[in-house]
Parts: sequence; structure tokens; C-alpha cells
Amino acid sequence: MTRTAKSGRRLLETLLSYTLGAVALCAVVALAYAGYVAWQIGKEFEGRRWDLPAKVYAAPLELYAGRALAADDLVGELKRLGYREDPRLPRPGTYRVGLERVEIATRGFDYAGDVEPERLISLSFASGRIGALRDVRGEDAAIVRLDPLLIGSLFPAHGEDRLIVTPEEIPPLLPATLIAIEDRRFVDHHGVDLRAMLRAAFVNVTSGEIKQGASTLTQQLVRSYFLSNERTWTRKLHEAFMAVALELRYGKADLMQAYINEIYLGQDGDRAVHGFGLASQFYFGKPLVELDLHELALLVAVVRGPTYYDPRRHPDRALERRNLVLREMAESKLVSAADADKAEKRKLDLLSTSRRSATQSAFLTLVRRQLAADYATKDLERAGLKVLTTLDPGVQAAAERALGDGIASLGPKLKELEGAIVVTSPHTGEVNALVGGRSGEGFNRALDARRPIGSLIKPAVYLAALESGRYTLASALDDEPIDVPLDNGNVWSPHDYDGEPRGEVPLIRALAESLNLATVRLGLDVGLEPIAAALGRLGLTQKPRLYPSMLLGALALTPLEVAQVYNTLANGGFRVPLRAVRTVLGEDGQVLQRYPMKIEQAADPAAVYALNQALVQVMERGTGRNVRHLLPSDVTVAGKTGTSDDLRDSWFAGFTNEHLVVSWVGFDDDRPTGLTGASGAAKIWVRMAGALEAGSYRAPAPESLETVWIDYLTGEPSAARCADAVPLPLPHGDAQARPVRADCAGEGFGARVKHWFRGDPQ
Repeated sequence: MTRTAKSGRRLLETLLSYTLGAVALCAVVALAYAGYVAWQIGKEFEGRRWDLPAKVYAAPLELYAGRALAADDLVGELKRLGYREDPRLPRPGTYRVGLERVEIATRGFDYAGDVEPERLISLSFASGRIGALRDVRGEDAAIVRLDPLLIGSLFPAHGEDRLIVTPEEIPPLLPATLIAIEDRRFVDHHGVDLRAMLRAAFVNVTSGEIKQGASTLTQQLVRSYFLSNERTWTRKLHEAFMAVALELRYGKADLMQAYINEIYLGQDGDRAVHGFGLASQFYFGKPLVELDLHELALLVAVVRGPTYYDPRRHPDRALERRNLVLREMAESKLVSAADADKAEKRKLDLLSTSRRSATQSAFLTLVRRQLAADYATKDLERAGLKVLTTLDPGVQAAAERALGDGIASLGPKLKELEGAIVVTSPHTGEVNALVGGRSGEGFNRALDARRPIGSLIKPAVYLAALESGRYTLASALDDEPIDVPLDNGNVWSPHDYDGEPRGEVPLIRALAESLNLATVRLGLDVGLEPIAAALGRLGLTQKPRLYPSMLLGALALTPLEVAQVYNTLANGGFRVPLRAVRTVLGEDGQVLQRYPMKIEQAADPAAVYALNQALVQVMERGTGRNVRHLLPSDVTVAGKTGTSDDLRDSWFAGFTNEHLVVSWVGFDDDRPTGLTGASGAAKIWVRMAGALEAGSYRAPAPESLETVWIDYLTGEPSAARCADAVPLPLPHGDAQARPVRADCAGEGFGARVKHWFRGDPQ
């Protein structure tokens, strides 16, 4: 062998040795990398596979004979829940409408351990009420509850949200369609499809850029769960390794279920919608298992590009892609050609934004704040809790309409006006609705806008006076100018709204007409400290600064704080802390915590009863009379207007036995609105009051009081038949000091004769 040959052989052996070493090193690196990938996969996929934000549900709608609910209102509730009208009633979540009759195939659900079964029920209606409620056998049913509406999630800022579905909740057609459309060889490959990869690689190499992908469902799952959407070779290689590791560790059924619960399917503001379970609610407002063929095909179509095929922003693209999916389903024999053709003719049938209105963030913010006292943020955003709340979706929708339409009706010059509404149930303290602004997003005015409340404070002034025992509703007050020296040496000189003092007036009139001068004189006599104490007992948590101007509402509160104070009045002086949460369930459905009603006597019931009768006169004769006529004449309501200095804030708080409603309107930059409480917030309040369940304010009179008729203008005892006579609850014996006038002031003989012939009470 020549020296040249030997040299060449040694070189070849050296190259071979280096090559084998490099291969061995690569193998070691690959094994180490594979081990790391397998460890990462196991760490992330074992145990809890996802962070699950707490799901927040509204209160279930209760149906029973005699409930004030019209057929159209019930249909509206059913649509909000995603029920579909179908005369066959083929499955839960459907209904049909007849003449004054609605039949429903209800969904079953477990509400805090109280199981509500699926039912077929029939409801008849008469005079705006449920006349009869019967089950499929024709027997009367005492009460039926509809499944609670999912109103939102407590997800992290700019975070992911998902609604996990079990294998039983996944329609079999969904995984079959995903395989047909996204990964035909899903059952056969081991995480990557080499054929598809070679084909895509050829296209990408010849073009000099990544133009075509060959991702399997497993690779898509890896990308969504672990990786970014960056289109680079290193990311694709990492993705392939992880996909193989997943396939080696988990079965195809597990991977398909994970894919269905994980894949990104759209964006709802800051919320990323992941998984078909949540997407079904987001796009159609109903459970995944209830989707029709054309709806299921649309969700599969969105997988290819949730932004590009966003059905709300790009309906034409989405429709075209959906129909392509339907044709592929027919070619794959998953559905018949006739069914596919029929589905192609259907519209997108998306959940309208108006039906999604109950998911407004204002109420969810209240829920999160109330839960923060008992739960860490990470638990609310990751532990899969279920939060059952007090929200009434119908009342919430009505409140949003009342605010939007009410402000629009005030005129184009006020188009930038903002507002807030809070609706509570006085006896339970449950918050039924909360609107934080016209858009429902951004700054939450119901919770965070502290604005001067104006004359809304006056009931606290008059309550302290009545509780003192030195005043009654018939007591005489001086509505005369007054100068109040201040500690800084200045003098405060308040005046009535119209600048016209009334002289001596009865207390009932001073409150009903919101007379400032009489109120200031009364408040100074009672004392600022007792008035501040009364506010605290009614529910105000921070003691106000004791300035004389406090008597006319120089006190800034949020609408929710006002609602707490007035809720105590509406509840007869018994304070019930306002609450938005009823029960919290764990991921397994077990009850973690209940939030029961707490009640405490906060004020003298007799004084509160008398005060509330005065608030009824606010509506009948005082500052609320201009909106009172818009309600049925047989409905009794109590309320109070509020206006801050320079007409910057317009307030109204009013209640019946069933609901308290607080409304506020104003500009965010605090400039004058030109509106009083009566001309602004009261008009929004009356829209809301008209949309609520019919009812009146009534309360049993305490034994310590008796009803006495007095003249509203003068406070003198009067005959009931007189034009200005009003019935007032007064302490026993209080009216006996002065005799009742036999005649009516200002009435002649003819008027008295008419009273006699009509049989008017004397």
C-alpha cells in the first residue's frame, strides 16, 4: 500500500470517527431534549391541565302560577338562554309558542346541590301573569326553574377563558369533523404526519419561505398549549418533538378531548375564547351538545383562522368557509348530502350583541370585589370555581335599555351624558342589576363614581328628626332665609331651588317639595352628629364630614352606596348588606361557601314608616309628581330626587316592595348638565320602574301610629274629602290637640254640596 493510500485511509477513518462521534453527540442531545420535552409535557398535562377562571352564573328564573310574567317576556328569557323555537320540542333547550301558551323542554342542571331535572312543561298566561303551570302529564307543577345564564368569567387581564366539556358533553360529530377537515390521518400518525410534512417542506423550500403547513391536530394542540404562532424552523422542530411526546404518553381520545377544550376560537375584548364549550356559548348562547349542524360546522370553520374567519367581523368569509366544511362533511359521509345542503342554506344565526348584554362587566366587577374578601385572586382565575349570583338577566337588560334610551330621550345636546343604575331587592339585599355606564365597559360609575348626592340626603335628616321624638310629619317648619356662620369666619346662606321661601310649612311638605331652607333649619336643630349617625345606621360605611352643607347633600357617594342607604329605608329600617353572590361551588360542584342574608334593625320602624309615607307624597305631590303620572294610577311608589350644585348631578332613588332602583346621570368631566333630579334621573328611573314586575310600596302601620288627615299646605287637621288633605301616620293622640275643620279651606257651598252627593268621607 502506497504512502498516499495509507494517508487517505487514515483520513477516512478520522472522518468516520468524527462523524460517529457527532452522531453519538447528536443522539445524546436528542435524547436529553426528548427527556426534557417529555418532562415538560408531563408537568403541564398531569393533574390540572388548564387554569380555569371562575364561571359566574345569574340567578335561575323561577316559574310558578301567579307570577307576574307575560308570555313575550318569558320568550325573551328563553332566547337569552339560547333556547330555540321548534314546534316538535325534540330536545332540551327548545320551546313552542301558542295562543297565550308556551311549552318548554327545559334543561336539567344542578344548582348548589339542588338538582333540577329536564322537564316538558306547559304555561298558560292571563293578564300579564302565569295562569297555570303543568308538566307533560297535565298535572300542576308547583315551581320550575330554568337553567341559570352564564354571564361571564373572572379571568385574568388579557387572559384566556374556557369552559371545560366532558366526553359526554361532546357531540360525536365534532371529533369526526375535526379529523375530516384538519387531520385525516389523525388515527394513524404518531404526532406528526411525515407525508404531509415532506409535501409542505418541498413547497416551502422551493418558494424560499414557509407557505404551507402540515400540522396535525396534536401539533395544533401543542402550539396552542405550549408555544407561540411564530413561523420558524426551530419552533416547528420543537413542536414536532412535543407532539410525538404527547402521542407516546396519551391516547387519541385524551388528545382529542384536550384539543376540543384548548384550541383558540376567538376574541371577546380582553378575553381569549378557548375551547368549543365556551365558543358555543360565545357565538350561539347554548351548550355544545345542542348545536345544530350548521352551527357546529361554523365552529370547525373558525379553527383555521379565528381572526380571519371571525363570523361577526367577516360574516361572508365565515359563511364561505362554513359551507366548505359542510361539503367536506358530506363527502366524508359524516352527514347526508341533503342535510349538508339544507345546512348551507341557513344563516350564521349568531348570538346577537343585545342578547349578550347581561355579560356586562359592571356586575362582574361587583362579584369579584365581594369575593375578594374570601378568595385569593389566583383561585378566582384558576381554580374552576362556579359562582352563583343574584343577577336577574331580564332586569339587567331592562336597566341597560332604560339608561341608553332614557339618556337619548333627553336631547342631542346631552349625547355625551353618562349614567348608572342599581336595582336591588329590598327584603333580601340582593343586587338584581347593575349598569356602570352606557357602553357597559370601562369606568364603572355604579361602583366608583363618587358624586355629590344633593337632596338624596334629606330623608336621613328627616329620619333623625322623627326619631328624636320632637317632630312628626305634621310639625311646622320655617322655610325662611337663614345665615349660617362657619368655623372659617364665612357665612353660608342657602336658598330654595326657585329662590322663593314658603314661610311656615308642615314637615311633610318640606320633604315632599325638597325645601332647602326648612331642611337646613330642621337639620341644625336636630344636630349634624345624629344625622351622620343615622346615615351610618342606614348603611353608609364612612362617616361624613360634619359641615352644615352636608344637610343639602354636599356629600359624595357612589350609586351603590346610595342604594345601600335607601335599601334600608325600603326594608322598613332593617339593614341588609347588599350582596351579589349567593353561593360558590368548587370545580367538583360541591358547595364551598354560601352567602346568606344578614339582617339588623338599623332605625326605629315607626319613624321609618312615617318617613316612607312622606316619600310616597314626594311622588304624589312633590318633586316626583312629573314622572308619577307615567306609572299606573293604582301603583304606589316612594322616591326622592337629588340635584347637586350647578345642576352637575341628577339623582333619583325610588322603591316598591319588590325593587329599589337608584339612577344617576351626569358628565364624567363634572360640567353642568342643566338637569334636576326630576328632569333627568327620574325620567330614566320611571322607564326602569315601568319594566319591572308590577307592584306597590305597602307596609303595615306600627301600632304606635294612627292615620290622621291633615291639610298638605298648612299642616292643620282636615277632612279627608278636602282637595289638599293627605293621610299621615302620627303618634297616637298627636292630632287630638286641635279640632278637625268641618269645611275645606277655599271651597264654597257648591263644592261642599258636590262632596255630599258623592258621599265623600268627612
